[in-house]
Amino acid sequence: MTAQRLFYRSLKPILISGTIGTTLFLQGCGISDAPVLFPKGPIALAQRDLLFTAFGLMMIVAIPAIFLTFYFVWRYRRSNQGVSYTPDWEGSWKIETVVWLVPAAIIVVLGTLVWDSTHNLDPYKELAADKPAFRVQAVALDWKWLFIYPELGFASVNELAFPQDRPLSIEITSDTVMNSLMIPALGGQIYAMAGMRTEMNLLASEPGVFNGRNTMFSGDGFSDQHFKAHAMSEADFTTWKKKVSESSGVLDAKYYLDLHAQSTANPVTYYSSYEPGLFDLILRKYAPVMGPYESEAAELICRGAA
Repeated sequence: MTAQRLFYRSLKPILISGTIGTTLFLQGCGISDAPVLFPKGPIALAQRDLLFTAFGLMMIVAIPAIFLTFYFVWRYRRSNQGVSYTPDWEGSWKIETVVWLVPAAIIVVLGTLVWDSTHNLDPYKELAADKPAFRVQAVALDWKWLFIYPELGFASVNELAFPQDRPLSIEITSDTVMNSLMIPALGGQIYAMAGMRTEMNLLASEPGVFNGRNTMFSGDGFSDQHFKAHAMSEADFTTWKKKVSESSGVLDAKYYLDLHAQSTANPVTYYSSYEPGLFDLILRKYAPVMGPYESEAAELICRGAA
């Protein structure tokens, strides 16, 4: 068991009380869902524990400081004439010890946490599992999300579905300004940038429907750029695949240019097939072109928005 986990367990009663209080406060503000505090996957759980650990470390300084503030106000109040006031404490080894050792210890612990968590929670790091990862390619558009399923040969807009018992590996890019993809119940956010490929590896510990969205302000339709992520059982995922494969939509190069146009509050849409190599074509669109295009579709996508 890691030192971080031991530290978290020692603070667990305080953190649970704080979580309950925070949740009630959020509900009072009209926010009934707090997926960051109630994760549904191991990555989000590790990130929440890290958040609580950092909060606990801050309380080592904050709680005594708040307590001493009220104590000093009470002790040195004007009506308390019997207490002696001795402000000349320069050179006190007791005060110097506290002032230097406590912050130094916190810095050492934080540095260890940063080093350990940076490696353990690397979003590019493949998750260990009995089954291979399920690959999905996500493209940020104005203002919607396009999800491409290379293993299945079809695509969807504003809906992400995957089997619950397999790790989810998402390749991410943008065909517009910078966006950021986040599914709070499963893990943190990863930027989507034009001409660049980023990656996120997640795992759902149980079936469910989770909220996902763009967390980077990107213009007028930003508030409506969200989607549902469905972690499904094998039987439900088979049913979903059949529904999408039987849809009439086809995402060829010409239709992609229509999809690329700015629009808000897009409904969930399915495409039973898509332009081969679409994700790579979108990446190439923002890279220097060497030589002729391989196909008419490639030239249409790469030059269509010009």
